[in-house]
Amino acid sequence: IKTGFESDMFVGSTLVNMYAKCGSLEQSREVFDRMPKRDVVLWNAMIAGYVHHMRGGEALELFWQMLWEGVQPDKVTFVSALKACVCMEALEQGKQIHARIIEDRFESDMCVGSALVDMY
Repeated sequence: IKTGFESDMFVGSTLVNMYAKCGSLEQSREVFDRMPKRDVVLWNAMIAGYVHHMRGGEALELFWQMLWEGVQPDKVTFVSALKACVCMEALEQGKQIHARIIEDRFESDMCVGSALVDMY
């Protein structure tokens, strides 16, 4: 991290993913927060890391922040957000995410559909 490469999108996403998978969510979030630009891959890595470690509240908070910042979610984002809802037993937020899925036309995706079944 001290070499400065973490500001590169690919390297930054890889570091966020690696730290999250190793259970070092604080270091993962530190790299995430220092990224000058955040694409959907970076957001997905951080959100999925929180979900993987059963920190659904933080995952959902990040999901809503992502939308607020104008980053377009993809099917990976939606699957992770729905898993976070399951983790938190957050049916109302899940319904809101489902509405966004319909709006963004991801309802026919098999992975998203499976995550919706799990959530409901």
